[in-house]
Amino acid sequence: MAYIKAGDDTAGHPVNIFYEDWGQGAPVVLIHGWPLDHTMWEHQAIGLAKGGLRVIAYDRRGFGRSSRPWTGYDYDTLAADLNALLEELDLNGVTLVGFSMGGGEIARYLNTYGDARIARVAFVSAVPPFMLKTDNNPEGVPQSVFDGMQDGIKKDRFDFLQTFAKGFYGVGMISHPVSQAVLDWNFTVTSLAAPNATRDCVTAFSATDFRADLQSVKVPTLVIHGDNDATVPFEKSGERTAKMIPGSELKVYKGAPHGLFFTDKDQLTADLLAFAGR
Repeated sequence: MAYIKAGDDTAGHPVNIFYEDWGQGAPVVLIHGWPLDHTMWEHQAIGLAKGGLRVIAYDRRGFGRSSRPWTGYDYDTLAADLNALLEELDLNGVTLVGFSMGGGEIARYLNTYGDARIARVAFVSAVPPFMLKTDNNPEGVPQSVFDGMQDGIKKDRFDFLQTFAKGFYGVGMISHPVSQAVLDWNFTVTSLAAPNATRDCVTAFSATDFRADLQSVKVPTLVIHGDNDATVPFEKSGERTAKMIPGSELKVYKGAPHGLFFTDKDQLTADLLAFAGR
């Protein structure tokens, strides 16, 4: 367990990014989704490390054990944090894996810093190319959906997080793809995130347009998405991302919800191990 310094906040305090570094071999960097932290990758991190790879999983600022500054939850800053991690650890030949919001860091990083350190990338249930419905993005999600999320967080963040998790994992009246223990773990992790980071990241992942960023993706690319994803709908995200990146490989998990890192953990681990180990 260790930290790297990603910079300073507006008050001059250091912003430290927490990460875990397991195994030996070609490096894989795992970027978690909102509103979780790096521990969401438990099954994949263990599987990849056992498979002969070096696995680095870190907490986004405001989440997990990283610093909790008041500002800096835009994608330019988040990509800079990722760059600081790669530079501090001097990683090369990296496989970047971004889940949900984490796919945005990959797209913005490649467009800003290039791919000299990057061998390949994987977008898993990821938010690119552009979540928000606008005049020039009619395929997106209406602003009212994200306004409702912000209202729910403001009114009762803890109730919102518990309710949100059910759709995240596809839990319904007759559908229980994860245990109550997983939902309890999810609530513990998400409730401990900084409230301001939780709110600001909704704006970041909903309103950031990654369409130009995706044009900079020239390395081998894997897109994984569940076709029953109610949180980041496949047709509005993964399907479009795969079409925008020439030569990308698309794997659609039939019936899988957003949180497929748990509901389809073995399949995801196997697919990432095959991809990163090429």
